[in-house]
Amino acid sequence: MIDLRDLRENPERYRESQRARGADVDLVDRIIEADEARRSRLGAFEALRAEQKNVSRSVGKAAPEERAAVLAQAKELAEQVKQAEAASGLAADHLDKLAHQFQNLIEGAPVGGEEDYIVLRHEGPTPRDFAVEGFEPADHLALGESLDIIDTRRGAKVSGSRFYYLKGAGMRLELALMTAALDAAAGYGFIPMVTPTLVTPQVMGGTGFLGQHSDEIYYLPADDLYLTGTSEVALAGYHTDEILDLTDGPRRYLGWSTCYRREAGAAGKDTRGIIRVHQFNKAEMFSYVRPEDAVAEHERLLALEEEMLRLVGLPYRVIDTAAGDLGSSAARKFDCEAWLPTQNRWMEVTSTSNCTTYQARRLAIREKRDGRTSPVATLNGTLATTRWIVAILENNQRADGSVVVPEGLRPYMGGLEVIEPRA
Repeated sequence: MIDLRDLRENPERYRESQRARGADVDLVDRIIEADEARRSRLGAFEALRAEQKNVSRSVGKAAPEERAAVLAQAKELAEQVKQAEAASGLAADHLDKLAHQFQNLIEGAPVGGEEDYIVLRHEGPTPRDFAVEGFEPADHLALGESLDIIDTRRGAKVSGSRFYYLKGAGMRLELALMTAALDAAAGYGFIPMVTPTLVTPQVMGGTGFLGQHSDEIYYLPADDLYLTGTSEVALAGYHTDEILDLTDGPRRYLGWSTCYRREAGAAGKDTRGIIRVHQFNKAEMFSYVRPEDAVAEHERLLALEEEMLRLVGLPYRVIDTAAGDLGSSAARKFDCEAWLPTQNRWMEVTSTSNCTTYQARRLAIREKRDGRTSPVATLNGTLATTRWIVAILENNQRADGSVVVPEGLRPYMGGLEVIEPRA
């Protein structure tokens, strides 16, 4: 939800945001018109109700010969009030539907679509030159199969395409990533949480995920519940309808959950292996902060993501995502992309978004300051996920088919230094 007062007072700012996203600019004027209609109908209802109360109070004071006329007037006004209240409610519902269509106001994101991101910097080790090393690198699935740690064939047999099993060192590698992320987040004061993976339509919609990409979400109609594609959803819903005390600083949580995505819009993309799958695990940071602290918190989440990427020793770059590629709730988003040598490209491994007050307004999450309540800001960021295994395997492979375990993860894998091919 957007700040309607700010939209009325600064409509061009909202039109520019829509233009930058490649979204419907005329929606701004439709919202303004709907808001004017709502306020007009609400005013008419309140005026009639006040008149009705005055007339009703005068019934007992009316002379006997006037009482019948006063009662008739009160009855007529009661019907008018009923109709005015219904009209006011319809106008409010119409405005609410339009306002919920509006994506968050962007803040500093580059203009354009998916390809219009800005590369902020390259970090980590220089990508390896396998030609110089004298061998052709295998992709993560070939490595996973030869190491007997990834099994997509049996995953498809049991559940269909884009499902898989992680076995042995593969399962331990994922658990190592998640546990390292947990330790890192806890060290910075994040409260670890195992979150629900089924949520109500109110929570899913409140976070902004039931907009243009709702076809990516699994829905269980018999229960009227949605499977979450990130623990961001459950963490955003955690403080729904609450007033938070942020005088001592942000509320920070680290959600550990299995995630589910239909990948309906990914036909033909990354169908091999475990890059783009229907089920995976993820450690997700989530912060509730005062709006004026949101930009600094965004940088903090990005710094924690980069700390994890340095721990596993991956070459990566940081990009500022363009407005047209932002989710509905994000005002700005930074991605970290790891190098994928077999595809000669960068692959997203983390994402952190500043959602400003957008989600909090929809979920009625506020703070109280100076005797007044106002929406808080929410932010999220990936700290580890199953997809990292892809980049770790490909960047750490050796000519004999073995894979070196990143030094930072070895304490979480019982000291294992190398994953060897099966005999």
